Amino acid sequence: MSFQIKEQTKTYDICIVGSGAGGGMAAHVLSEAGFKIALMEAGPHFDPANPEQRTQLRWPWESPRRGAGTSRPFGDFDMAYGGWEIDGEPYTKEDGTEFDWFRSRMLGGRTNHWGRISLRFGPLDFKRKDFDGKGDNWPIGYEDVQPYYDKVDKMIGVFGTKENIPNEPDGYFLPPPKPRLHELYIKKGAEKIGVPMIPSRLSILTKRVNNKRGACFFCSQCSRSCSVYGDFSSSSVLVNPAMETGNVDLYVNAMVRKVLTDEEGKATGVSYVNKEDLQEYTVKARVVIMAASACSSARILLNSKSEAHPNGLANSSDVVGKYLHDSTGASRMGLIPDLLDRKRYNEDGVGGMHLYTPWWLNDSKNLGFSRGYHIEYWGGMGMPAYGFGFNMENINGQLPGKNGEKKKAGGYGLDFKNDIRRFYGATFGMAGRGESIPRKENFCEIDPNVVDKYGIPVLKFNYKWSDEERKQAQHMHDTFEEVIHSMGGIALGQRPGADTDYGLENPGRIIHEVGTTRMGDDPKTSVVNRFNQAHDVPNLFVVDGGPFVSQADKNPTWTILALAWRASDYLKEEMKKMNI
Repeated sequence: MSFQIKEQTKTYDICIVGSGAGGGMAAHVLSEAGFKIALMEAGPHFDPANPEQRTQLRWPWESPRRGAGTSRPFGDFDMAYGGWEIDGEPYTKEDGTEFDWFRSRMLGGRTNHWGRISLRFGPLDFKRKDFDGKGDNWPIGYEDVQPYYDKVDKMIGVFGTKENIPNEPDGYFLPPPKPRLHELYIKKGAEKIGVPMIPSRLSILTKRVNNKRGACFFCSQCSRSCSVYGDFSSSSVLVNPAMETGNVDLYVNAMVRKVLTDEEGKATGVSYVNKEDLQEYTVKARVVIMAASACSSARILLNSKSEAHPNGLANSSDVVGKYLHDSTGASRMGLIPDLLDRKRYNEDGVGGMHLYTPWWLNDSKNLGFSRGYHIEYWGGMGMPAYGFGFNMENINGQLPGKNGEKKKAGGYGLDFKNDIRRFYGATFGMAGRGESIPRKENFCEIDPNVVDKYGIPVLKFNYKWSDEERKQAQHMHDTFEEVIHSMGGIALGQRPGADTDYGLENPGRIIHEVGTTRMGDDPKTSVVNRFNQAHDVPNLFVVDGGPFVSQADKNPTWTILALAWRASDYLKEEMKKMNI
């Protein structure tokens, strides 16, 4: 496919590729400093308050299939334009690889539908190699990032409680919501066996932090993105204020092909395909910031070859795309017999768990694996749907019916309705989310034989779990069953074994992939320095999850936000000093 490239005469101070957590934060900080910014987004404009885009508080029968099913990964009303498969935008896999790549094509990216689990990395998380001898330490420590975590807490808002747990740093918290009934049952059982449960830390406003955002009204639909901006989405909380400065030009449906460079190898802007007219355009800028997501940024850099950068931009180390890693994930369902036939009342709460379990075994070195996991919980009386919480195949033959007989799967009419009434609110689930050890042999690269519908070469993934992750998943299931037994519950379904890697989700399924443009002090073994600045290209920065040296057992978003703010402050000062 060939295009006639259309050059623009305007030159921006900064071009930011991607409008998610990292790109949104960079746009917010740098626009307020007065810099003229081009913000590139591969999907359409999005505002959850727009009546034509709002899905919050819509009934299932308002969906295209009247709630009977969905063609979208998380349901028709989940606010993610995209998924693991996008028409015309393939990716490939090496034989034996089962990596699933989620892409969200919309203003704000994945932050419109994520779980809002907003955890700080702890001191140990930045220096894990010192503890277990595996992987690499970050070149920075918690003390370098803490001031920015503090700023993010105060500006965006996160609820929680101060717990004084060494590697689970406390922050500036809003009041947490009260636990739901099923969470109190789980907590009672978990604490019997030494598994802690504490209030969650979610970026959802239980009270207002400014006059432009409303407080949560507990509809439990955060995955639909909040029409009163009561939860954190980059589009609502970062991009909108950045646009109000008058310093940001937003380019939507702009599929960036590559970063442009001059003869000296410095970045001069980007080339992109307009998805509406399929023409190629350029945007000129003094500085380019990559924030397209870890794998998308790596793809763009690897496709940005030139005489000065024959191995791809910022890739003299041959590390771009390497050390790709995602969180581990395994889960189990259970049932609380005491909650069968329970009384109905409004138990919605926030769109996520009210309690969670942080990793509690940091001092243990004899577990058979090196890195930990946290546990997330769900359950209660949310919107009922057959097949989600009422899967009779899961509970076939395990549960008592009204007359004491063992319940079989299936049922129609009145029998089916009675099942729903009996089991509604009594089922729950728990999911482990753990840290994998980054390995150079897990990577993404450009497939030389495949392009997408815009003519851009696609990524090819090479990824395998190791015994570290398998043993961790096995431990997750040990914990799940102990907690369920201790609380007097019934474990549903069959426990996965070694033949299924103990129920490990495919890499990429947890949507926490990081590490493809890793941070380090040595240009020979890393892509960016401790301020997210490319070693090879001083006017190129990467502020998504790519620079992560290791993931921790925490969700990455809060750290992406903190590092993006830190990198933006550094860039701001360097530009004022005329160093860039």
